[in-house]
Amino acid sequence: MAFIADNQTLDDLNIRGRYKSNSLYSIFNQTRTHGGALLMDRMFNHPLTDEKAINKRSALFRYFQEKGYAFPVDTDDFGVMETYLLSGGGQGWVSNALQVTRRRSLKAMGLMQEYQLFNKGFYTTVSLLRQWHSFFKQIDEQDSPLKEELAAFHQLYSHEKLTWLMDPVKEGSFNGIRVANYDHQLRNVLHDQMKAFLQLIYLIDVCMAVSDVAREKGFVYAEALPRDARIISVRDCRHPGLDKAIGNDLTLNRETNMLFLTGANMAGKSTFMKSFGVAVYMAHMGFPVAAASMRFSVRDGIYSSINVPDNLDMGLSHFYAEVLRVKNVAEEVASKKDLLVIFDELFKGTNVKDAYDATLAVGEAFSAYRNCAFIISTHIIEVGEVLMEKCNNLQFEYLPTVMDGPIPRYTYKMQQGITSDRHGMMIIENEKILEIIG
Repeated sequence: MAFIADNQTLDDLNIRGRYKSNSLYSIFNQTRTHGGALLMDRMFNHPLTDEKAINKRSALFRYFQEKGYAFPVDTDDFGVMETYLLSGGGQGWVSNALQVTRRRSLKAMGLMQEYQLFNKGFYTTVSLLRQWHSFFKQIDEQDSPLKEELAAFHQLYSHEKLTWLMDPVKEGSFNGIRVANYDHQLRNVLHDQMKAFLQLIYLIDVCMAVSDVAREKGFVYAEALPRDARIISVRDCRHPGLDKAIGNDLTLNRETNMLFLTGANMAGKSTFMKSFGVAVYMAHMGFPVAAASMRFSVRDGIYSSINVPDNLDMGLSHFYAEVLRVKNVAEEVASKKDLLVIFDELFKGTNVKDAYDATLAVGEAFSAYRNCAFIISTHIIEVGEVLMEKCNNLQFEYLPTVMDGPIPRYTYKMQQGITSDRHGMMIIENEKILEIIG
């Protein structure tokens, strides 16, 4: 089953975007190969929903982080090898030999470009295959999580048609017949094996990129648990895009699966909710998370409602867009999916009375679904007081404001309870807006 995260959620959590500031993808976008970048894309677009697969991938990243391996070849040379190996397949020996002969004939006529491109591809590939062979031997340790894959490639290197590969060779040292023969072996006879060889390198490339980021930023690997554990527990959860972020702890489980979060504007509610959502998404990818530790039972997906826009093309107001978003999420929750649901200030597009009634009704209805985990923030603190009486599976936290005279200061550390902090008018007065327009 595919992990669910719709476009609204991906945008709320800033997951996508290779060149988008502070996107989750941009943080890990450190691959060195084109194929590695494509593999990274697939991992970001398809988080896992099997705890064994998640833990296996995390173990692979952790292994490379602990070993600190460096990419063993020049990336430009690797691109040459990649292009060369992927351009073969399907030709017979005679056709291949005729192509080599044709290139040499073009060279004799002074038309060097095609001959030089082929020559560079062939000899660069031969050189890099030997370098990768040495690297594979280096990482083929007893505890290597790639032991099975490496065994297959040791067998490939010992193939009777590749015995020549281990001999030192300089560009241009083979005659035309040997080049035609060796080229045919690499790009045609062993075409499938060479494609598998490239796929292994792409995986190694991603492992190095991810583990380098984890090492640099102090990220950790989450432990995935079976679905029926019904828990998400994160210690010191912070946003991976903020270098000096302040972390918070949160555990959502079967007994207390809903967090009711309050706090003044700018106190950090939205940032924490995004941080928690990003951590859950990253954990399902098997990627390291910005936290001190994390354990989680696998989920079917994440839905968020943080930055719901109006839709002028459809004639939707902000409030109606919010209503449709809540309806969509409610349908998914009612279908018995195991989800993480994040709502930031429900129904902020309507008046306070309607927002109070709607937030209370929706919060109480969602609380009946113990298989899901919910985070709901609001400025309407009276809702929390009623929910506290009606529901026994809520926990209440707030992000406090400390006043330095007339200036608010924010700790960004959650505390238990419900806050009545409201400092909007004070901020307006501090900015002297009324004086400007008065």
